[in-house]
This record gives sequence, C-alpha cells and structure tokens, in this order.
Amino acid sequence: MFIILLALLRKYAFGPLMGMMKQREEHIANEIEAAERNNAEAKKLAEEQRAFIKQSRVEAQELIERAKKQAEDQREGIVAAAKAEAESIKESAVKEIQREKEQAISALQAQVATLSLQIASKVIQKELKEEDQASLIRDYIKEVGEVR
Repeated sequence: MFIILLALLRKYAFGPLMGMMKQREEHIANEIEAAERNNAEAKKLAEEQRAFIKQSRVEAQELIERAKKQAEDQREGIVAAAKAEAESIKESAVKEIQREKEQAISALQAQVATLSLQIASKVIQKELKEEDQASLIRDYIKEVGEVR
C-alpha cells in the first residue's frame, strides 16, 4: 500500500510539484539576472551622467574664461579709445589756445602801433619841452593801463 501510495504521489503530486518548483526556480533566476542587468545599466547611466556633468562644467568654465577675456579686450579697447579722444581734445585745446594767443598778440600790437602813432602825432603837434614830454609819457602810461 505504501509503495502504491508513493507511486501515485510521485506520478500525480511530486511531478507537477517539481515542475512548479522548477518553473519557480527559473523565474527567480531570470528575475535575478534581469535585476543584475538593470543594476549594471543603472551604473553605466550614472557613470555617463557623471561624465556629462564633468564635461558640462568644463564647457561652462571655458565659456566663463572666454567671456572674461572678451570683457577684458573690450575694456582695453574702450580705455584706448578714451585716451585717444582725450589726447585729440587736448591737442585741439592747445591749438585753440595758441590761436587765441596769437590773435591777442596781434590785437595788442595793433593797439600799441595805434597808440604810438597817436603819441607821435601829438609830439609833432607840440614842440615839446621836457615837462610836456614827461606829461605825455604819463598820459601814455595811463592809456596803456586803461586798455588792459
């Protein structure tokens, strides 16, 4: 009886039970393998992300350096242009001052010539005595003082 029971159990119970256990074992093995593949893929993606972030930082630093260089070049250009403009304005002012000075000298020379002619004509009109000459010189000095 025991042997018959054992044979029946083996045929109807142990066979399907072992098949289910085998399926279950294969399913678990497949799940473990898939989990390991997913883990390896996640590590690979994480490494790619780290490399991408590192590359992005390098590119950002390069952009910053280029922007700094460009700003420095622009600053130098602006300073050079401002210096050139200031020099041009200075030269223009010096020329204007020189021109004004020459005009003032010409005007003064013309006044001196006019005054000299006036004095000469007065001298000729009068026959001067020493007292008259001294008086005429004082008058001339007063006129020159008033012109200034």
